[in-house]
Amino acid sequence: MEFLHTMVRVGNLDAALDFYVNKLGLVEMRRIDRPEGKYTLVFLAAPGDAERARQTKAPLVELTFNWDEHDYTGGRNFGHLAFRVDDIYQTCDRLMKAGVTINRPPRDGYMAFVRSPDGISIELLQKGDPLQKSEPWASMPNTGSW
Repeated sequence: MEFLHTMVRVGNLDAALDFYVNKLGLVEMRRIDRPEGKYTLVFLAAPGDAERARQTKAPLVELTFNWDEHDYTGGRNFGHLAFRVDDIYQTCDRLMKAGVTINRPPRDGYMAFVRSPDGISIELLQKGDPLQKSEPWASMPNTGSW
């Protein structure tokens, strides 16, 4: 398993970048604008992690700016922790057998979400290309929130 990123929702992207980059000293590694989804993702790295982040895209802080939403309450500004795994199906199977609910199953062979006992969302991402879709994952519904 490899730690990838921590996602934080921000209500004002310029103010957030001023804090994280100009004041805290993180380095912007990449930016993704998705007009169809009305959001922007900005990935930041600590200066000491920047070279590794260029090569592996980890470890990073992901700032998520939803164009239509600017106020977050009840802890919704913290999004999730993300980990890259060697085999998403094996990982989810092991977690399920240990009593963990798979909130967003890896139907696409690439991404799944689970929650910690304290309700923290954990994103699991398949290393490399997505695995071929297979059952029971392909038809498994979402459970709860993630």
